[in-house]
Amino acid sequence: MSTITQSPAPTPASAPIVKATAASRSWKIPITLGGFAVLSLFLFVLLGRGQRGELSTFRLSQARDVIQLPAVALPTFITGVVVAIVLVLLAALSAWMVYRRIKIPIIYSILFAILFLVGFLAWAASGSTIPVPGLLIGTVTLSAPLIFGALGGVLSERAGVVNVAIEGQLLAGAFSSAVVASATGNPYLGLLAAMVAGALVAMVLAAFSLKYLVDQVIVGVVLNVLVIGLTSFLYSQVLAPSKNLNSPDVFPQLDIPFLSEIPIIGPVLFRQTIIVYVMYFAIAIVYFGLFRTKWGLRVRAVGEHPQAADTVGINVNRTRFVSVTLGGVVSGFGGAYFTLGAVGAFNKEMTNGMGFIALAAVIFGQWHPIKATLAALLFGFATNLQNVLGIIGSPVPSEFMLMLPYVVTIFAVAGFVGRSRAPAADGKPYIK
Repeated sequence: MSTITQSPAPTPASAPIVKATAASRSWKIPITLGGFAVLSLFLFVLLGRGQRGELSTFRLSQARDVIQLPAVALPTFITGVVVAIVLVLLAALSAWMVYRRIKIPIIYSILFAILFLVGFLAWAASGSTIPVPGLLIGTVTLSAPLIFGALGGVLSERAGVVNVAIEGQLLAGAFSSAVVASATGNPYLGLLAAMVAGALVAMVLAAFSLKYLVDQVIVGVVLNVLVIGLTSFLYSQVLAPSKNLNSPDVFPQLDIPFLSEIPIIGPVLFRQTIIVYVMYFAIAIVYFGLFRTKWGLRVRAVGEHPQAADTVGINVNRTRFVSVTLGGVVSGFGGAYFTLGAVGAFNKEMTNGMGFIALAAVIFGQWHPIKATLAALLFGFATNLQNVLGIIGSPVPSEFMLMLPYVVTIFAVAGFVGRSRAPAADGKPYIK
């Protein structure tokens, strides 16, 4: 007699297994917004300026503009009070959104930042005039080398190589462009020399990192020190005694017809030097190359999972070497801006740590060329803001004005960028 055993009914394949998970709450953005809201109450209300009816004027056009926009005059104290109240409400709303596990969109933080900026400018310019076109033109100008450096860093780190040597690449490009342009009398040859110098620094970084497996951060720091010392020595021994080797022709401003006459946007974007115009194309090319081409897919593959890329026939180290070298070319080109686009001569350590700020822009921009560009523009805006406020006689202490760009960068990275994840294999050598 056989025994019949009834097995339990099988679970239907279509029945999904549901796991109850609670969405995590991150209070970083509400805390940051709350801090700025409290600061706005303190500055705009408790220490409010313009209580006697002073106005803060925003000039929207330059004297040479064909289309003249009227200046906007705002009552200083009332503007500050209204902005402070709105910022407090926005900060409270962001806390409620986090409590209810509602994702805060990036446009929310951007709106908050714009409102705070308007209130701060109105408070700082009480009884004075803020030249808005000049403020924005200076932003693009000061951001140009940062953007080139950030694009070079994105190309390198997307392939898996940490590029701390951006500072050295910018400085090498500035030095080489000044010497070659002065010796030949051709600033375009100076641009070419800057790209070659940046590529050489990047190739040394790639060789030690990929072939000899030296720690990438250490190699980058050493290269920065080497380039700073070498250029300073050559400046003292060669350029200082021979002025004809350090007097390159500066690229003139080129106005694009019709586009340069657009109110506000025209003077900012289309009254620039050729280096800035090349920057526009560089942003588009790097973005298109990384995200719309087969080569870009390979670069991102070796930066995320080199073992998987190797199994499908991609030469990991060669791809990384090429990408790092291209990043050096872009950064070196940006270094030429210091000598051929702005100053007109090379000085010791004239990059002044901007390569490290470009690296921070890469992280702030989440290793994305467009976002890194916006981060570099933010730092350039903060840098130019300190110059403008100093000219109009702002009550902000000069010591704070000097640290303003760095404070903005720290707050941006800490509070507004959210979670930032580097490429998975960034900084990790691949041993086959």
